[in-house]
Amino acid sequence: MVHSSKRTEMAVATESDVTIEAPPPGRVRGDGLAGVAAAALSLAAGEAIAGASPTVPSLVESVGGWVIDSVPPWVKDFAIRTFGIYDKLALVVGIVVVALLLGYIVGRLARRRFSAAVTAFVVFGGVGAAAAAREPRVSIGQALLAGAVAALLGIIALRWLLRRNPPSPVEASSRRAFLIGLGAVGGLAIAAAGGGRWLISRARRAISGREEVVLPLALETVPDPVAANSFEVEGLTPIVVPNDQFYRIDTALSVPRVDLSTWTLSIKGMVDRPFQISYADLMDMDMVERYVTLSCVSNNVGGDLVGNAKWLGVPLPGLLDRAGVQTGAEQLVGRSVDDFTVGFPVAAAFDGREALVAVAMNGEPLPFEHGFPARLVVAGLYGYVSATKWLKEIELTTWDAFDAYWIPRGWAKEAPIKTQSRIDTPGPRAQIISGLRTIAGVAWAPNRGISKVEVSVDNGSWREAELSEPLGQDAWRQWRLDWVAISGRHEIAVRATDGPGETQTRAETPPAPDGATGWHTVTIMVADPAA
Repeated sequence: MVHSSKRTEMAVATESDVTIEAPPPGRVRGDGLAGVAAAALSLAAGEAIAGASPTVPSLVESVGGWVIDSVPPWVKDFAIRTFGIYDKLALVVGIVVVALLLGYIVGRLARRRFSAAVTAFVVFGGVGAAAAAREPRVSIGQALLAGAVAALLGIIALRWLLRRNPPSPVEASSRRAFLIGLGAVGGLAIAAAGGGRWLISRARRAISGREEVVLPLALETVPDPVAANSFEVEGLTPIVVPNDQFYRIDTALSVPRVDLSTWTLSIKGMVDRPFQISYADLMDMDMVERYVTLSCVSNNVGGDLVGNAKWLGVPLPGLLDRAGVQTGAEQLVGRSVDDFTVGFPVAAAFDGREALVAVAMNGEPLPFEHGFPARLVVAGLYGYVSATKWLKEIELTTWDAFDAYWIPRGWAKEAPIKTQSRIDTPGPRAQIISGLRTIAGVAWAPNRGISKVEVSVDNGSWREAELSEPLGQDAWRQWRLDWVAISGRHEIAVRATDGPGETQTRAETPPAPDGATGWHTVTIMVADPAA
């Protein structure tokens, strides 16, 4: 005889697991949202802890830093090409989105097996803690505590929300209670994340002492740009780029928090007299002002990862002479407070080019994002081999004894900036009215200067453009050319010639491994004015 019985759907809860047979669709979706909210609170807890503690970094940013150090070079190149100066923001957003999606999956599975959800949050916290522990100034205990608190809050929030999720989507009162709980957890996550970011920013300002810095008078000054140095053309990049518009490309996802009271700069390695100086000692030294154009090696032809600024700093040769560079020292390694490294030939510090330990940018102490309290500025070398931000150490060594951060990742060890020019206006795919129009842009070849810029329209003959008066051989120059535009589609190309007389090549190469080459071209449409 066969007996049959009808089994009702029921939930059986234990301390570690919650089991349900065929949960209603409404509940499944709600469980997923509960997982999202719990994951958001876990992420926000990491931000709040970082804001409350000056020595614990954001877990999200720590994971981002781990990603930056671990992904293949082509991934970084793609990110820079795609997002430019917003590559770090895109990475942070991506980490948050992935975490929330995983939270949704965990939430949907949690009712069947809550212990699996606990494991997932522990893994989340563990990954964050492991990433944070990589930071030079973070102890393993601090990292583990931050990860544990973030994971625990996520677990608590998820269990609480699961218990409030109604058994059926048609029970309005239960649904209302769940939505209120969901909103409460989400609101707490937003408040914690926002508060944490505010505290982090506030702590950075308070700890650094930047607002109390009084810049010394320069022993050698440079004049402010005058009319002859800059053209008044709409759409043309300023001859001196404001600090808040200056490009930023580096590996620091979170701008380091540096305490001036404890910061020092060390010069060591193959030197006769290694020494260490404080910020006050550095500021008491003779300073000079210089205009220097910096460029990122990842800059594509015509790209905007380049800028010109007025820097105030101590000449690097004087500091090296004080240390006494030994015979056989071939490479100068700059190391930042987060242990990022650059390396360039020692000869570049003594060949007459501008090389500074800079403390100010465009008349104010270095912005946090651009290296406060001190950074290296070396004319004519791409930033990845020379421009150490948040500088803490200069080491003299041999060329073969050390490879800086980017070298094992496929970039060239020697990286002089290539002669480049860019069309700023009209921009790509611009639509303009026929008549007399101005083509304008910038050209740069730091440490060599720009002697000529030429423009060609529709592969025609090269016409020499008018150049602004130079601020110096290390600063870019603006250029412009008046052109009678006729209706139709047109292609405009530009090329520059440096001080020694070498014209930039037409051959197109990508940024890797030592900088892009080619002529910048734009295609535009010209229309006759309406009748």
